[in-house]
Order: sequence, then C-alpha cells, then structure tokens
Amino acid sequence: MFLKSNLERPFPSEKIALHNRNVSRLKYERSNPANNRHHGLVPGPCAEFLARGGKSVQMYEIVKAEKLTPDVIKLEIKAPHIARKAKAGQFIMVTPTEHGERVPLTMADFSPEKGTITIAALEVGKTTRQLGRMKAGDQLFSLVGPLGLPTHLKNYGNVVSIGGGIGLALMYPIVRAFKQSGNHTINIIGAKNEKLLMYEKEIQAISDEFFICTDDGSKGHHGFVSDVLKKLIAENKKIDLVYAVGPIIMMKVIANITKPYNLPTIVSLNPIMVDGTGMCGSCRVIIGGETKFGCVDGPEFDGHKVDFDNLTARNKRYIPEEQNALKRFMEAK
Repeated sequence: MFLKSNLERPFPSEKIALHNRNVSRLKYERSNPANNRHHGLVPGPCAEFLARGGKSVQMYEIVKAEKLTPDVIKLEIKAPHIARKAKAGQFIMVTPTEHGERVPLTMADFSPEKGTITIAALEVGKTTRQLGRMKAGDQLFSLVGPLGLPTHLKNYGNVVSIGGGIGLALMYPIVRAFKQSGNHTINIIGAKNEKLLMYEKEIQAISDEFFICTDDGSKGHHGFVSDVLKKLIAENKKIDLVYAVGPIIMMKVIANITKPYNLPTIVSLNPIMVDGTGMCGSCRVIIGGETKFGCVDGPEFDGHKVDFDNLTARNKRYIPEEQNALKRFMEAK
C-alpha cells in the first residue's frame, strides 16, 4: 500500500462521535503516557517535541538508503519502539523535517532484533522526492506508528497474493506472514518492465509458486498480473484467499475477476491521509455502501465491497496543489 497525504477540511457528520472519542483518548494518553502501550500506538518525536516544550528531541537515523528502481527509494530507519510492535500490513506517518509534510508510508520490513523498520517510497511528490535525496546518516524529524489494522493471519490454505508497482514493497512482509502461518503461497508480481520490478528475490524465496509479469514482456509473462489469476481460475486451481496490493485499477480488476467465483479477496487501499489516527476524515472510503476510514478501519478491506471509482476520484482532489508543491521544491534545489 502506497499512501498519499494532503489536507482536507470537510469532516463527515456521521464521524463526529469518533472524532470526539479519539480527541479524548489522545488527551488522556498525553496526561498518562504509560497507557500508550495499550493502544499499540507509539508516538514519535513530534509528541516528545510538544511534551518537552520543543527541546531535546531525538531524531530517527537512516542506517541504510538504496534505490530499488530509478524512482523508488528504500530506507532502513532506526526505530526500535516501532519495530517491536510492527505487524504485516501496517504503515507509519513520516515527517522528514521539522517544517515538512506528514505522509503515510508502508512498512516494507521491520526487525525487532535490529530495532529498525524499512520503508519504500515512490518519488512522485515533493516529500517523497525529499526522502529520495536522503542518505545513510541523515535523520528524520518524526515517525509515528505502527498504524492501521494488521493483516488478519491464519492458515487459510492456498493464498494467492498479487502485487504491482510500489505495492510489491508491502506485499513482501504480508506474503512472509502468510507463509509463517502455514499457508501454501502462490505469488504473482508485476511491473511495467523488468527494471521496475522490486522485491523479486525476496518474494520468490517465500513462494511455493511464483509468477512474474511485465507489461512489455521484458521478463516473465507478457501481460498483466490479472492474466495469471484468470489462468489459475480456469485451471480450477484451489484458491482459498486472494490478496491484492498495488495501483487502484489493478486491485479493482482483481476484485472484479474473483467476485463471480465468490473467492474471498482482500485489498490494501491507498486513500489520501493527514493524521493517520482517525481524526481528520480525509481517508474515508466507501465499503459496502458504508463510510469507513482507511487509517483505523483499514487499510485492508473486502475487495468485493470497495467503491473503487469513489476512491479513484478522491485521490485526484489535490493534484494541482501537489504539482505546485513539487514545482516549488524542484526550483528551490
């Protein structure tokens, strides 16, 4: 799940109660920091910054930075308190600098032993470009997490996991968790071309069956990940669960393919977010005709109930502002 961030002022009336509840909860936690552990939410330096009057804030050091593709940066970050609590499917909120934007990013990996988490970011906007310029030894101003509900894990049987583009970063820890839960893992990964494939070796190593697809045919199947899924269904392959993460259109296609066969399908959504804790309402999505919040109710939902057209439209709300912010950032450099 690659998540976007921006500001949205309107707040749905049906969620006012939730808003008030969360505000009360956060006020209580600020006055009783020891109780934070009960919610699984670990405040980063922003909370410390406020609590200490803006003094003596410990930053988060980048211990390793590398390019996965020409437009995707992978950062391993020292954050032991988050690494200890992180689970597959969750995300974090990142603020690169003191006056920077707060953005949600998927955790591509986490290691309680090393005390690190790993994020992968597609460099499309101002903040992700800023992250792309960071190197080992640099420090991030704030991290908050882990956020969102983790992937529901059990031994389903045969699990087909499908990932495309930046979604492959999230797919890796989820497939690993499915495998550790005793499932037979059938994994399909895709990208526009061979150079844009990522986590290929890592995912293949934990796959019982593995398929690669590229739009241009430069590696693996010449076509889309949905083609391989259709083939598996046509061959009467036993499938107990389908998990999809990647571009919205890809997840929509996968859900439309599996629905006539009543194949349980989970998708990881990428709505625009601001705070990531259920207070702003920006990440609301329509699931089975009901309003849900991507950050606290998700990010994973029943793919057959998602209103993908609404999600697509809402993710385009701030394109002009995003373009202007990126233009100013590039001109300043």
